[in-house]
Amino acid sequence: MDGAVRRVNLALQGGGAHGAFTWGVLDRLLEEETLEIAGISGTSAGALNGAALKAGLIAGGRGAARKRLDQLWEQVGEIGDFRMLPWLQAFLPAIRFWQTATAAMLPFSPQGIAAQLYSPYAWGEQWTNPLEPVVHDLDFSHVCAAAGPKLFVSATNVRTGKIKVFSGPEITPEALMASACLPTVFRAVEIDGEAYWDGGYAGNPALFPLYEPDLPDDILVVSINPMRREEVPESPLDIQNRINEISFNASLLGELRAINFVRRLIEEGRMERGRMKAVNVHFIADDGLMNALSADSKLSPTPLLLSRLKEAGRAAAEGFLQEGGTRIGQAGSTDLRQMLG
Repeated sequence: MDGAVRRVNLALQGGGAHGAFTWGVLDRLLEEETLEIAGISGTSAGALNGAALKAGLIAGGRGAARKRLDQLWEQVGEIGDFRMLPWLQAFLPAIRFWQTATAAMLPFSPQGIAAQLYSPYAWGEQWTNPLEPVVHDLDFSHVCAAAGPKLFVSATNVRTGKIKVFSGPEITPEALMASACLPTVFRAVEIDGEAYWDGGYAGNPALFPLYEPDLPDDILVVSINPMRREEVPESPLDIQNRINEISFNASLLGELRAINFVRRLIEEGRMERGRMKAVNVHFIADDGLMNALSADSKLSPTPLLLSRLKEAGRAAAEGFLQEGGTRIGQAGSTDLRQMLG
């Protein structure tokens, strides 16, 4: 990239432990002094990444943001399996060993089976949200600051099925946990009398908050849910995983179709330029890696997996900066017609 400052919005997908890929992408993007992050829309793991990114930027700039993201994922790596029962926490080292062993030897996941048989509500007062200490460690005076990039966090209202976008002082620890609340693993998060589940069901991530007039026209989507899988899933866990991927990508594809429609109207002269935003869309993804990883790995953030994903994210961001990054501020680097066709 040349020396001119380019402003961009980030749209960060959710996908459990696979959000460490986004960690790597952000780590590399933060090295680009000429790239200004103006807005962030995040869902689930994308919301956690977005909150840590903004908190770090406000606290001390790019270097502090990279350290804050490192800290976030170090804490996530210490959790173990998200589905683990509270009374098993004391046996974490042994469980991590057997998680690795069973992943190599068994065609099914004991934790995955347990998640399908038991509700998080079945454990009564023993249940605790494993993300709670991670989220509460963030400095919310920085996360909610008026300065720095605008941050938007999405969750799904359980009763209405509609998306709820939190911004500014609305982004509380509860809002972040709501955005990351996969209902088979976590209990619904109550905020102001409403119950919320993972934002991925209604927007993964939501793009429309980034259409504000003072934000740039460029949106960079960091995708961790593969659009296409060559293998037809057969195991219960893989089938459920693909159902989630399809449903989590549906809202994003809908918004991309709307962007493509508006751009086509402008290009054909059927809509006056400036009447609506002609959004430039960019993507960073590694569908090959995401296809290779097991469905179970999304809920089992081992340090080895997280490190692998971070490095893959850095590599994917490097490739984007060398190719699509030069088009920020000028045109999209993603062919939406081909993607949506």
